[in-house]
This record gives sequence, C-alpha cells and structure tokens, in this order.
Amino acid sequence: AVGSKAPAFSLTAGDLSAATLETFAGKKKVLNIVPSLDTPVCAASARHFNQDVASMDNTVVLVISFDLPFAQGRFCSTEGLENVVPLSLMRSRNFAKDYGVLLVDGPLAGICARAVVIVDEDDTVIYSQMVPEITEEPDYAAVMAAVK
Repeated sequence: AVGSKAPAFSLTAGDLSAATLETFAGKKKVLNIVPSLDTPVCAASARHFNQDVASMDNTVVLVISFDLPFAQGRFCSTEGLENVVPLSLMRSRNFAKDYGVLLVDGPLAGICARAVVIVDEDDTVIYSQMVPEITEEPDYAAVMAAVK
C-alpha cells in the first residue's frame, strides 16, 4: 500500500543470482510487474519503460515476470533493452502474494496481474497502479509523474 514499506523480495537475475530490494538500495525503483514478456502488451511496456528511464536519474526499472531468466535475457537482447533489469519469479513463491498481484482464478491463475509499483530510495511505496484489464498497457503518464 502507498506509504508503507515495500515487502522484501528475492527474485532471480539474469546470471541466476538473487536480486533483493537491498540490491537496488538508494535508488528509486519502478517495478513493472507483467504476466510474461512473451506477450505483446508486456513487451510494449518493457520497451516503453526502457525508453522513459534513460532520462531519469537514480532510478531503476525492474521488469518482473514468471519468465525464466534465459528468456528474459533473450528478449531484452533482441529488443535492445539496456535500461531495464529483468527479474524472474522462478524461485519466488511470495512476491506475487506479498505485492497483491497474484491472479487466483481464470485461465491465467498462478501468474501476476499487470501492475506498476514505485518504491522510493528508502523502500517506501510511493505509487501503485493495478492495470484493470490484463490486455491493456499501464497509464504511463501517471507512472512518469509519480517517478519525478
């Protein structure tokens, strides 16, 4: 919830190491939470944030999905995305639940809803957007206004 401390997490980076909130200490963190980078809307949001974050100081965009790190790395390499950090939920059983983004029913049950959470340098949640329809992109203007 906005105003509360962000839940701790341990996600898997491209080199299979653990990435935690502490990994990005002292930076503003944009958590771009997506079902899978292998869908057009998720890919579009990753490209959009990759472009937007290039001009932001002390800010990192974490693209978080259930895709394996190998697939995330291939996607970012193919798309030329150098300004986002892909992180996999492959070893995390708590992130989706802790951040309130776990889909619990329907054909996509068990993966993440589309959401954007912004965490400040002190790990306090300063913005949260749950995209109401999984086939829609986030409200980028609102996200960018919250980051600045």
